[in-house]
Amino acid sequence: MTSGWKKIDLLERGKYENSARKKSPVLQQLFWECTLRCNLRCRHCGSDCQLNNMRVDMPLNDFLRMLDEIGTEINPREILVITTGGEPLMRKDIVDCGRAIKKRGFYWGMVTNGMLLTKNKLEELIDAGLDALSVSVDGLKDNHNWMRGNERSFDKAISAVKLVADNSKRLSYDVITCVNNRNLCELHSLRELLLSIGVKRWRIITVFPSGRAVNDKDLQLDSQQFKKVMDFIVETRKIGKIKASYGCEGFLGPYEYEVRDYQYFCQAGINVASILHDGSISGCLSIRSEFHQGNIYKDSFMDVWNNRFQKYRDRSWMRTGPCENCEVWRWCEGNGMHLRDNDGNLLLCNYNKLFRGFNN
Repeated sequence: MTSGWKKIDLLERGKYENSARKKSPVLQQLFWECTLRCNLRCRHCGSDCQLNNMRVDMPLNDFLRMLDEIGTEINPREILVITTGGEPLMRKDIVDCGRAIKKRGFYWGMVTNGMLLTKNKLEELIDAGLDALSVSVDGLKDNHNWMRGNERSFDKAISAVKLVADNSKRLSYDVITCVNNRNLCELHSLRELLLSIGVKRWRIITVFPSGRAVNDKDLQLDSQQFKKVMDFIVETRKIGKIKASYGCEGFLGPYEYEVRDYQYFCQAGINVASILHDGSISGCLSIRSEFHQGNIYKDSFMDVWNNRFQKYRDRSWMRTGPCENCEVWRWCEGNGMHLRDNDGNLLLCNYNKLFRGFNN
């Protein structure tokens, strides 16, 4: 790992850069929860999605009106609009959605479980202007299927990854793996599988206690297991054949810059905003607590973006409980917003898990 003093210098530089970003928020990513319908029932889902969700998908024109408003103040070429859900491919008009997003000058990305991604569908998406795609693969066959609740889901996901890898010159893509205490032992084998397909970018995340995962002990890692994940990412990055990185799950102490290319920084409300299925305006879709800042059906999105999000941009209110006297507050500033409950209490601290042996 990077030496102590050099790491402090990096952390201080990162703090300076992150402070500047908070003072001058710039919207760069906009997530659209375009549906709550899903063809899987994953154990870790935070949205409680289901096949025949009674909540109607947001009409495309409602979302486009908001994009048109954004385009009057911000250059669309500076923003990536990411369609997610639920499973975005459950929308029959998803190609039309993407085409309309691209017509307005925005970049277009998508997160999918791969169940409906055929060769023809991918061709339609690319022709409509799809720029980036993420596919979830959560272990080898048995454990992926256990996680996703469908015995066909692994084969479908791998087929989707192969299709996307074959089109890597036409769009950017990565694979997302959610590590739990069942698939942890498979990481090396999964790495070899992804390498054999030609995957170059691999995003590794862990489960935080939200949605269906709150009381599922099979999904949670203890301190030693979590450290193994970090060490695996460090090892994989040194090998260099596939670019592995850890998600934005909070400050990681000495692992900063070792498991990511950047220092931890919760971008919610600073560079990232989300539109939920009902029109609610939030930071990022991982935030399931009630930190909504408005709703596109009654508020101007740009007014909300420019004049609200105070809880996101000034995190001083987080310095309570275990954060009050924490020695790494200077760089962490209270973890991600998605790791707070409705009352602002901290649900999980991965720094605690790594270096104090506390399992939240």
